[in-house]
Amino acid sequence: MTTTIESLPRQAVSPPLPAAQRTGKPATLWLGGLLAATTWLALGVLVLRWPNKEVGFSDWAYTDEFGYFGLGVAALLALLAVGGTFTGRVVRLLRPAGQWLVALPLLLALWEVLTAKLGVLPSPFFAPPQSLIEVYGEDWSRLGLSTAHSLRLLAHGFASGAAVGFVVGVWIGWSRIAGYWIHPILRFLGPVPASALLPLAFFFAPSSYAAAVFLIALASFFPVAVLTWSGVAAVNKSYYDVARTLGASERFLVLRVAIPAALPQVFVGLFMALGAAFTVLVTAEMMGVKAGLGWYLQWSQGWAAYSNMYAALIVMAILCSGLITLLFKVRDHALSWQKGTVKW
Repeated sequence: MTTTIESLPRQAVSPPLPAAQRTGKPATLWLGGLLAATTWLALGVLVLRWPNKEVGFSDWAYTDEFGYFGLGVAALLALLAVGGTFTGRVVRLLRPAGQWLVALPLLLALWEVLTAKLGVLPSPFFAPPQSLIEVYGEDWSRLGLSTAHSLRLLAHGFASGAAVGFVVGVWIGWSRIAGYWIHPILRFLGPVPASALLPLAFFFAPSSYAAAVFLIALASFFPVAVLTWSGVAAVNKSYYDVARTLGASERFLVLRVAIPAALPQVFVGLFMALGAAFTVLVTAEMMGVKAGLGWYLQWSQGWAAYSNMYAALIVMAILCSGLITLLFKVRDHALSWQKGTVKW
């Protein structure tokens, strides 16, 4: 008589034990979190116990606060690492960033040692991490206002340039006449850097703000137009044949066939346009606009406030990264119907 698993009693067939139970380790312990907590603890102790090197003044402000911040992060990570099921959801969110939670305090410690502790990087050109706390705590209003001005300028320039570039790209990709007349002009003038037209833009524009919007729009226009044209021109002709067989009009072919099929290329152009827009944004604000992060950078350099300059650079990096992440979310939502057919 042959015995199968199905014929055995339910109690006799037990599921395999989890790996953590087979090795005797508790499944709720987050070892990566303990390692990260150790590195943050070391950072806090280093900042608090190692005296700063005096360079023209008694001490860097907010040194103790920076050290206590490191100790606080270490305590929080340690609680999460041993919290068991109570902190399981938070640990699952932080686990992918476990290596960065270890690398970040090591980088901050290296930065602190080279600036505040040993003075290898000369002051005031290089400031320690705690100087950023001073900038964000005392100059937050001016920095926040500059960020708001940059966002407004970027939104106006990027939106207008991307919209015009999208329309022109669809027109070139769909119409042979437009492709014949506009495409050569686009290839001839498009690669010219928008910042090279800075003097002409400020001369002809009615205001410095209008000139900056025009330059950002011009930088955003070219990649969106080229990638949209490429996407529309590359649509499989059989899609149009099937739609025409079903009685589709010319408008339907453009709006429901050509544009949806070209959207992956359009979003590639938008990503490229966003990077170009940020570059021109900073240049335009440094040259003529009286507000914004670019203006803030120039103001910081003029007063030798390099801590403020580094703080503004970090804000710009966070802003650009956040906008790119937001654009990824929009792309995933817009192309959800193509999931499984488009690979990124």
